[in-house]
Formats: sequence, C-alpha cells, structure tokens
Amino acid sequence: MSKLNNHIESLIFVSQSSINRKEIKKALDSVMEADIDKKDIDKGLDALLKKYQSPDFSFELVEISGGFQFMTKGAYHNTIGQFLKQTNVKRLSKAALETLAIIAYQQPIVKSQIEKIRGVSADYSVQKLLEKELIQIKGRSEGPGKPLLYVTSDKFMDYFGLQSVKDLPKLKEIVKADSAVGEAAPIEEGEQKTDGIVISSEEE
Repeated sequence: MSKLNNHIESLIFVSQSSINRKEIKKALDSVMEADIDKKDIDKGLDALLKKYQSPDFSFELVEISGGFQFMTKGAYHNTIGQFLKQTNVKRLSKAALETLAIIAYQQPIVKSQIEKIRGVSADYSVQKLLEKELIQIKGRSEGPGKPLLYVTSDKFMDYFGLQSVKDLPKLKEIVKADSAVGEAAPIEEGEQKTDGIVISSEEE
C-alpha cells in the first residue's frame, strides 16, 4: 500500500492543476498493468491527506475542484505573497478583476450584461480572462442574436481555492469599497474611453 501511496503522491505533485480519482486510476492502471481497486486509491488519498496535516510540512493536500492538489498552508501565505511580489508576477488589472467577479456571481452571463453592470465595454477584459483560462464559453444564450455565455473555469476554482461556485463569499460578507455607489470605474491601462465606451489600446 505504501508503494501505491507514493505513486498517487507523485501524480498529484506533478499535476499543474487538481487531479481527480478517475485520472489517478487511469495512470496507475496503465503503469501497473492492472485494474487498481478504487477503494485502495481512496485509502491512499486518505493516508496522504492525514500525512500532510502534520506541522512538519509547509504545504498540505487539499481536495479542490473535484480533485486533489498540493497547496501552501495558510501560515505561509505572507511569505509566498512576498516572494511573488519580488518576482513581479503579472496580476490582473482592476477592470479584469471586476469583470471576473461579475461573471463568477452572475454566471452564466453574456457580455452585454457584463457591460450593463460595469457601464463600459468588456471586450478587452473578457479576452484577457479567456487567454488566462480563468473563464470559458459555455454555449449561447437563447436571446436575440444568441450571444455567447461565459462562466468561470476549473482553473478559476484552483486559483482561488474553491470547490465550487457555492464556496464564493456571500456578497454581504464582502467589505464595501470606499467609493460611492454608482461612481464610474476608473479606466485601466490598456483601455481608453470614447463617448462612454472603453476601447482596448494595448496589451496588459
């Protein structure tokens, strides 16, 4: 069993996103040329979950987005955050974050609805979020012209540490911004405003 646990552990370690039981079993069946019992995989996962709860480790195994992934423990988030600042990791613009929040809470949603809420064009932000794979297209609306419907992706769930959209904080739990209600959102870098419409002008 210990050997099987090591194989499961290695799969989770190298996976760039959460890996589910089905993916783990498929890989193990192929390598070991046998039909690995799902119960043995569950026992292995339970053992690993308990193993990394130990304070000897700075990271833990988390069940997230329908699968499993290693993540840094909360006690070390400030350290990791400082490192990320030092390495100049590119962050989403405020406009993109606003658009992402709208999609997360209102999904599935069409671009015209996003623009109605934000009061500006969402073309640029939606495109950047699609490129970063934080959102995805999920069919078309039945409305006039059948516009595309946007929803958050599995990568979004992984990025924000969510099991499902139900884990998003309730709107009443979110601290209100200092700006007055209805105040126009500032124009972000890469956008310019023309007659009330924001147009992308350069890459983020």
